[in-house]
Amino acid sequence: MAKILMITGDFTEDYETMVPFQTLLACDHSVDAVCPGKAAGDTVKTAIHDFEGDQTYSEKPGHNFALNADFAAIKAETYDALVIPGGRAPEYLRLNPEVLAMVRHFFEAGKPVAAICHGAQLLAAAGVLKGRTCSAYPACSYEVTASGGTYAEITVTEAVTDGNLVTAPAWPAHPAWLKQFMALL
Repeated sequence: MAKILMITGDFTEDYETMVPFQTLLACDHSVDAVCPGKAAGDTVKTAIHDFEGDQTYSEKPGHNFALNADFAAIKAETYDALVIPGGRAPEYLRLNPEVLAMVRHFFEAGKPVAAICHGAQLLAAAGVLKGRTCSAYPACSYEVTASGGTYAEITVTEAVTDGNLVTAPAWPAHPAWLKQFMALL
């Protein structure tokens, strides 16, 4: 089965982190969840983003998600695929040159990448969306188009695949998003 890297951070979206992590493990894949500046056994705080009829999502405290690998020790070239959860973590992870280099590696090598919701912010910052179709949380559509990508305006339960990239607007798309991603593994 595939060896998958998940790059996450504090205030990652709870469902977009924990559900894919557990689903991929249940399907016999190996998943290393990492965060810059943290080691295996450390935790990141999650936030639950919910859709309750407001102009944007609401945010509530989530869980402490345990990381199972050391960011400083990983080598992107040893992984088969990459998962980028959404939430608030991508907005500051995109400022880390090491993270951006890791993201670029997966695109340069043609390896499968799954990003959801605000994960598109990290893809845009890494400069990997030019000429690609990408879905994201609608508030991130600007980053997609400003970086040369085409924003896929799809329902919150859908996902879109463009080559090795699978994206979705938010966690209600998990069934479609994970199915399309696992088809690439």
